[in-house]
Amino acid sequence: MVEINTERLILRDWQESDLPIWAAMNADPEVREHLGRLLTAQEAADSMRRFQEDLDRNGFGFWAVQVRSTGEFVGFTGLDRVDEGLPFDGVEIGWRLARPGWGHGYETEAARAALAYGFGPVDLPEILAVTATTNLRSQAVMRRLGMTTDPAEDFDDPEPDSPQLRRQVLYRKRRD
Repeated sequence: MVEINTERLILRDWQESDLPIWAAMNADPEVREHLGRLLTAQEAADSMRRFQEDLDRNGFGFWAVQVRSTGEFVGFTGLDRVDEGLPFDGVEIGWRLARPGWGHGYETEAARAALAYGFGPVDLPEILAVTATTNLRSQAVMRRLGMTTDPAEDFDDPEPDSPQLRRQVLYRKRRD
């Protein structure tokens, strides 16, 4: 079990008590705007189980994010191996927060901690980030993390949920 603490957040293993908020997040059109179709409660539960299995197996993955001061579960941040079928490979960083967690800087704070873990104990030479070209908020977080992009590496998602999610942008950060 790996737990990462920041000034305001705890990145931790998933708990059954996270499921109602996780399922609601994944059924929220605003949260899923740049991710594709809404998930059913069962699909959300299955993803939560897979995330925990990845954490147990690899020592890294998508951690649940909890606000230290309140104990509130607000989403996830972490590292995952890039899906097969994409024009690159490696490990990517990702995040997804419930709307009450937006606008507090939690994404950047949690992602910085995940990057430090990836470059530290996991010893990754590089970490990637991918999002739809329309997802300007996530791209802003990527830039705050010191990640860079080369428009020549933008690509089309081979299986987008909607045409507006087809074009994707790739960001990279090398270990300092």
